[in-house]
Amino acid sequence: MDQSVEVNRLSNRRERFIDYLSLERNVSLASLAVFLFGLGEELWKKFLPKYLQALGASTPVIGLFGTVEDLLDALYQYPGGWLADRLGRRYAFVIFIVLATIGYLIYLLSPWWPLLFLGLAFAMAWQSMASPAIFAIIGDALPPGRRTMGFTLQSILKRVPAVVAPIVGGALIARLGIVSGIHWGLLITLGLAAFTLLLVLKINLTVQHSQAASMRHVWQSFPGTLKRLLISDVIIRTCEGMAGVLIVLYVTNILGVSVARFGWLVAIQMVTSIIVYIPAGKIAARTGRKPFVIATFLSFALFPLTLIFASTAGVLILAFVIGGLREVGEPARKSMILDFARHDVRARSIGLYYLVRSLSITPAAAIGGLLWKLTPQLPFITAGIIGIAGTIVFALTVEERYAS
Repeated sequence: MDQSVEVNRLSNRRERFIDYLSLERNVSLASLAVFLFGLGEELWKKFLPKYLQALGASTPVIGLFGTVEDLLDALYQYPGGWLADRLGRRYAFVIFIVLATIGYLIYLLSPWWPLLFLGLAFAMAWQSMASPAIFAIIGDALPPGRRTMGFTLQSILKRVPAVVAPIVGGALIARLGIVSGIHWGLLITLGLAAFTLLLVLKINLTVQHSQAASMRHVWQSFPGTLKRLLISDVIIRTCEGMAGVLIVLYVTNILGVSVARFGWLVAIQMVTSIIVYIPAGKIAARTGRKPFVIATFLSFALFPLTLIFASTAGVLILAFVIGGLREVGEPARKSMILDFARHDVRARSIGLYYLVRSLSITPAAAIGGLLWKLTPQLPFITAGIIGIAGTIVFALTVEERYAS
């Protein structure tokens, strides 16, 4: 009898733990796929501007690379959502993984920097096309009250690789050089992509044949609250896009930090994100999501501003801690988007949201690269001012009753 009671007690604890973290099977599989891909990509992704530089690209070209990345991120979102709605989540994932793998191979085999733009066109298939499918799986598998924690799980598994992998990638580069170090990281990524392909084949969600709907009809299905959230999101991501691709150059070239130490700074940023995810997700689900989204947007503004004042190691570490706090309200913001999207065009709604957002911020990285030519601090100052404006817009236009 005592043994049976103990078994039941352990079973109840397990069920409570699963429920607490929203560990539904399909959500867990999709999150694990994100984890595995991130484990490979984070070995080299943060150092890609240095790789371009090593292959002969100038700073404006690196800024242009960031702009093309944002453009592709925009253009791929809606097709990714369309595929996820029409083919089902599982088969859409297979397509995204195959396309991304082609991109990694081009990165690996490219002898000169222009080919990296071609590789980017394929590699972005996972980062951008898969995003609406991941949103849709969380929406399909979890009720509204548990979606914030579903995004929290996915976000944690996305950021954990960013703690360890940049350190390993930085060490590889320090030991082998930028080109050979990136190549080894890409080889590891290819192996993980093959394993992820086997994993996503286990996703088992009933394919709901959604109604045919044009992009215009999908846009018309957006409620006003979602459109207002989109406006503030565009402003904030312009802040991020203007400075993001230049951070590694500023820290290593201007502040004189080694590539290996930069990997540790990225790890600090990701650890900060992971620490705040679960408590923030649970509190936001109970008390309201708006304060957490405001905190996220404010951190986006403060991160680039703090970097330009990082005259000591302590301030530099503080800057990357603030960078990590940018994620405190991300699960809340994503669950807001998902709740506002109409269920019968769910993946396409997410894809269209991110299509509009990414298209709007496409020029930001290129402008940042041009501002760098005037003075390296200028894109970071400009980004910070834009980020503060975006925070104010969200606080004034998205009412608490719609954010909660």
